[in-house]
Amino acid sequence: MEAPITVDRLRFLVYSLKEKLWVKPLGFCLLSILAVFLAKVADGTSLAEHIPEIKPESVEALLSIMASSMMVIATFSAGTMVNAYASASQSSTPRSLSLIISDDVSQNALSVFIGAFIYSAVALTAMTQAIFNKAGLFILFCLTCLAFVAVILTFIRWVDSVARLGRVGSTLLKVENATTRAIKNRIKSPCLGAVPQEEIKEQGSYAIFTDKVGYIQLIDIAKLQTLAKSKDCFINVALLPGEFVTPERALAYSNTELKNDEVISAFTIGEARSFEADPRFGFIVLAEIASRALSPSVNDHGTAINAISSITRLMLLWHKPVSQDNSVKHKGSETSANRHSENENDKEQRQNQNDSKYDLVSLPKLSVDDLFDDAYTSIARDGAANIEVAIRIQKSLNTIKACFENSDTEIDKDFTNAANKLAKQSYERAKLALDYAEDIKRIERIYQS
Repeated sequence: MEAPITVDRLRFLVYSLKEKLWVKPLGFCLLSILAVFLAKVADGTSLAEHIPEIKPESVEALLSIMASSMMVIATFSAGTMVNAYASASQSSTPRSLSLIISDDVSQNALSVFIGAFIYSAVALTAMTQAIFNKAGLFILFCLTCLAFVAVILTFIRWVDSVARLGRVGSTLLKVENATTRAIKNRIKSPCLGAVPQEEIKEQGSYAIFTDKVGYIQLIDIAKLQTLAKSKDCFINVALLPGEFVTPERALAYSNTELKNDEVISAFTIGEARSFEADPRFGFIVLAEIASRALSPSVNDHGTAINAISSITRLMLLWHKPVSQDNSVKHKGSETSANRHSENENDKEQRQNQNDSKYDLVSLPKLSVDDLFDDAYTSIARDGAANIEVAIRIQKSLNTIKACFENSDTEIDKDFTNAANKLAKQSYERAKLALDYAEDIKRIERIYQS
């Protein structure tokens, strides 16, 4: 029995299609051709009795204007997008290119312009063959007017967006938004619906390897569950999405001998990491943008500070429960009954989060230490000699510690410990790199606060 298409796989497929520039233009081209033939269908109805007569010359004039201008505009928009991609690679990081390519405004603009050109070319060809009668000409005229309106509105919206496309600030926002989606999805399902690996006593006697070399972009847990159920076994996945796979690293383990191909087919392995299923990748890209801004050739510590602010907001997402009560009670007004009720609610919520949809598959949890290392280490290294950046790192980590340290959950303790570790490392790096004694005292005061 084939495994059902999971939400994660569907989301990954949609995200992969958004990265391909040809998908939307192709869809608009097909719609434009369909619209022309829709006008011909109207000739077979009684619509002609109720509509005014439209002269063919007026429709041809509109279509000629559209046909002569849309290809020029489409070429211009494509060139602008290419320049934006080059700018994004040079000013931020090449790893952000997939997000720039998947920009909806630019893709929609290019698609509308190309679609309008195809529509006008096909409609003009049909007009020269005189295949439309009164109703068809009227429908074609209405469709042409709608196409003009769509082109104008799209162009206005695109002009507002194109000025920011590929700029560092816009790229930071896109990376933060993509990472936010990945984090929220991981918070809802910490082990992608599988059993946490910490609850499994035995790893499994049979290891599954692959000849592929690359990054895990997606793990189809539902497919592994179906396989484990059919073979009456348990599959212990060893690697998370985003990790690098080599032939000597086991993908998974099983307590029953399985065919490698059956297990490997559940893993999507590619040359690059994906934002959608890999929260760590977003932090890596933000750190790369900050490190490039701190290079001597750029010397833009403001961008590095903005990247740290984005990292701080993303880290604090892990502290928020899935369903959070917006009303905040004052500590002094809490009764023991209220506290008991809240503790029971928290306990029930954590229990619901730990419920495993796929009970025959286990998966390791995301390493908090690796998360902090991805986010802060390179910035702390490259910005150690910059007092503004060093201070902002300490303030960011102090904020995280203040939010997480009063909780008794395991993940909050992990975040607190990782923040303390990175704060110490960042302080020691800054103390070695800074020459001015007063700067060292400033960073020491913030670190010890």
